[in-house]
Amino acid sequence: MSVTTKAFLGVENSLSGRRWVGPTEHEERLAEAIAREAGLPRPVALVLARRGVPPEEARPFLEPQLRTLLPDPSVLRDMDLAAERFVTALDRNERIAIFADYDVDGGASAALLLTWLRQMGRKATLYVPDRIDEGYGPNTPAMVALAREHDLVLTVDCGTLSHEPIAAATAEGADVIVLDHHLGAETLPPALAVVNPNRQDEDGSLGHLAAAGVVFLFLVAVNRILRARGAEGPELLSFLDLVALATVADVAPLVGVNRALVRQGLRVMARRQRPGLVALSDVAGMDTAPTSHHLGFLLGPRINAGGRIGRADLGARLLATSDPAEAEAIARELETLNAERRAVEARVLEEARAQAERRGADGPLVWAAGADWHPGVVGIVASRLKEWANRPAVVLGVNGATGTGSGRSVGGVDLGAAVQRLVAEGHALKGGGHRMAAGLTVAKERIEDAMARLAELVARQGAGAGGPQELRVDGPLMASAVDVELVETLETAGPFGQAAPSPRFVLPAHRIASVREVGTGHLKLALDDGAGHRIDAICFRAGERGLDALGAMNGCSVHVAGRPELNAWGGRLKPQLRVEDAAPASEKIFGSR
Repeated sequence: MSVTTKAFLGVENSLSGRRWVGPTEHEERLAEAIAREAGLPRPVALVLARRGVPPEEARPFLEPQLRTLLPDPSVLRDMDLAAERFVTALDRNERIAIFADYDVDGGASAALLLTWLRQMGRKATLYVPDRIDEGYGPNTPAMVALAREHDLVLTVDCGTLSHEPIAAATAEGADVIVLDHHLGAETLPPALAVVNPNRQDEDGSLGHLAAAGVVFLFLVAVNRILRARGAEGPELLSFLDLVALATVADVAPLVGVNRALVRQGLRVMARRQRPGLVALSDVAGMDTAPTSHHLGFLLGPRINAGGRIGRADLGARLLATSDPAEAEAIARELETLNAERRAVEARVLEEARAQAERRGADGPLVWAAGADWHPGVVGIVASRLKEWANRPAVVLGVNGATGTGSGRSVGGVDLGAAVQRLVAEGHALKGGGHRMAAGLTVAKERIEDAMARLAELVARQGAGAGGPQELRVDGPLMASAVDVELVETLETAGPFGQAAPSPRFVLPAHRIASVREVGTGHLKLALDDGAGHRIDAICFRAGERGLDALGAMNGCSVHVAGRPELNAWGGRLKPQLRVEDAAPASEKIFGSR
């Protein structure tokens, strides 16, 4: 394959310090074939070519079908055993408890089970641990208490590494089923069943599933057992809004069956039938049909706010409730908590970035640790540091004798595996996660050594190697070509998210006709192509991303890279560009202006 080595439009060092890379010669040829054979607009063909979609598969790719992509649940180890035990619990009218993680994936996974049971006329006890007092995953006191009062305990989005708590629960006589997706160790906990596509004895083909995807497959298996007996379980397609929300919010790769789960889930969500999501959407000001962006940046953070700085069970309760009044009350509480979370996050981010800058951001890992940094925001701050440095990032809140925190990774670096290695070598007290995110706890006096070792481990995977960060773009696009129809057609190549990058085009040599600051640190621009066509553009958090210089470039000719999207302001749909980067244009196509 011929690879393009020349920087796109000659941009070697953009305003944010990145080198732009356009389509390779192979991708250009593939895009031409896709456009010709599938009858698609060239911008859409370029997006598909970047994904490596063959021309004959272009049309099916744009309309993924769940019925053809959904795997047989039985391919996962312990799935049939887990489903049979669950049905037995129903037959015997046993007491069931659900132990869920406090994030969106855990809350959605719990809500899937609670909703299914409610529609079957059954109930279950929900337990969500407090992030500060109990930490992530099952703990022995909670599991013992649940085991004494219940016959069956299901852990969702957690449990794969919880050997002692699960052993304690089974010693009390309860059976435990683990439904999880986090990386497994060489040995599994003594649960009745551990259903996890990331067990070491799985082939990894379904390793991209979020926990909610695993729970959905579990319910598919349960419904299949009921049908074999002549009974019917709840209709599961209506549950896909929860699966979509969790898949996007947990940054699971949007490939394979995940594309179909999210695509169908967005359609279900658009029907506004789940009271919790309706209330939260209204509180968040969503006034268009939901997209993966809404799930990841509007709804997800608000649901997470409960587990971060509020009551840990708020997210699961919101997603599971069938009462609109309760949903509205919880949604408003989460909105308040989210505002508080943003204020706490801003302070910690400022301190963490200053610390990381002093330490230097040119190594394979950026990290920061601070006394009493709120554990509910360290993951978000780590994500911001990762974006800033293009390196895996870890942020630890030090409280007493330990530092507890979160890490976020970049493409090609398996942070979860590196953290597990850190624990196995004794540098960390505990930790785990998946490729893109991990959590860990380190003794205060070992933090420096632990981070040095973690840097070595991620460096072996290529973190920090190479020159300046690259920005991949799909090609050029003029303002005159960006209309509502094109943006809607581009959206059919989605959903977009992890491992499925949003379409990113460059408006070449467009003049900034106007620019002004809106909100706090955002820039609103109008871009002119020189032929009478203009398009609005929005640049969020310009200062944080090195793009604040755009504010002083009114009247200048610039190359602007970003994602075409639709803005529903004032009840009218208008195309706009969400700016991701920019660079001065060398050619002066506007004369003396």
